Amino acid sequence: MKIYLASDHAGFRLKEEVKAYLLQKNYDFEDLGTHSEESVNWVEYGAKAAAEVSADPENSRGIILCGSGLGMSMVSNKFKNVRAALCNDEYTAEMSRKHNNANVLNLGGRVIAKERALGIVEIWLNTAFDGGRHEERIKYLHDNVETPNFK
Repeated sequence: MKIYLASDHAGFRLKEEVKAYLLQKNYDFEDLGTHSEESVNWVEYGAKAAAEVSADPENSRGIILCGSGLGMSMVSNKFKNVRAALCNDEYTAEMSRKHNNANVLNLGGRVIAKERALGIVEIWLNTAFDGGRHEERIKYLHDNVETPNFK
């Protein structure tokens, strides 16, 4: 599994902490930027990571950060095959994987402390999708909501 990591300027510091964690745990990842706290267009960086996950949703995940996590959630969920979850605690991280098979984790660099964020990342990366009835719902989402057929 490849992890695509991205942030805007407001999520940069926490992204660097997440990056250090991924390095320590030997995850295969790519840092798509930004590479400083200089102001950037958050949409551009969120889109880079979400596009990578969209292209290979079975073999990749994204961790995308901004100040609140909200903007990155919005951009992430615009991409087909992306199920992005804004998680501010361990429970939502776990459930986003178990029930929603989330493949993008959104975090707010100005909202969560480093220790909590790293705990969220660990749970999110190590929680399996439950499948079963949840698989049917993900299929409905893909077949009916991600396409223009939804009414």
